[in-house]
Amino acid sequence: MSDLASAIDSLAAEDPAELPVGLVAEQLLDLHWQMARLQAQIARRTYLRVSSESPN
Repeated sequence: MSDLASAIDSLAAEDPAELPVGLVAEQLLDLHWQMARLQAQIARRTYLRVSSESPN
């Protein structure tokens, strides 16, 4: 989660107008994949918690 926060802070601190378009695209893709990994972790943890709480 700290990686995601660092990536967001890094993007927020930069002025996109000063960066090459390729670099901005690369950063956005990296941020997208970090968010996808975080969502997958949350889904796994939620599934595990719900599965262990179910009476079956």
